Amino acid sequence: MTFTDTHCHLADPKIADTLPAVLAEAQAVGVARFIVPATSPKDWQAVAQLERPSENIHIALGIHPWFSDGIDETAFQQLETELIQHPQAWVGEIGLDFYGKAQTQAQRDTQTDVFIRQLILAQNLNRRVIIHNLKATAAIAAAVKTAGFTRGGIVHAFSGSVEEARILVKLGFKIGIGSLLLNPNAKKVRVALEALNDTDFVLETDSPFMLGHETNTPANIRRIAEIAAELRGISLAQLAEITEQNVNSLLHTSP
Repeated sequence: MTFTDTHCHLADPKIADTLPAVLAEAQAVGVARFIVPATSPKDWQAVAQLERPSENIHIALGIHPWFSDGIDETAFQQLETELIQHPQAWVGEIGLDFYGKAQTQAQRDTQTDVFIRQLILAQNLNRRVIIHNLKATAAIAAAVKTAGFTRGGIVHAFSGSVEEARILVKLGFKIGIGSLLLNPNAKKVRVALEALNDTDFVLETDSPFMLGHETNTPANIRRIAEIAAELRGISLAQLAEITEQNVNSLLHTSP
């Protein structure tokens, strides 16, 4: 019985400095595969150096919406070059974050422009994407349609409604169910998980984030999986089989 952490920032200094121990701890509880996204041009090299598909460490390279300001044509060209040099890499972490009430429309427009450019790049290179979505489901759906993106991927750290999940699934994405399950007060994600079909979701931690002052690590996938199995009324082994098949379908590997 094994699991995949489909979203862990292993190049982040909070984890990178003790990475062998972090991976060993995860593997000891059955977490055997990892997808590591980048967030900006500043960490592309560090993430790229972690890529070891033969050891079940996969990567994604992209520009997170928090870092959209100041992105120029050179950055898009550099991203395309990096992706060509890493033909198995996904595009991510990309997306939209409309959480901040102080955001201007111009800032949201910039995020959207950067997001659409990366979706088009992913479509052209036939890559999956990892999408950050905070208070922006309708805008993400519109951007996906504008870009003509059909390659699929994961909408990570899902925190929305059942209706939002279904919109995203219909667009070809898996729903990333993660560390919010460790918060008993996060009711909405529990309701969404219970409503999803078996083929619709994967597991993640978003390490080292999401747990306040505690450093999150991929080993927490085991706790997340146990809660998910209980919510869906199935065994942990069944949950593992379902989610691993879903990750395999994204990575183009045999179930």
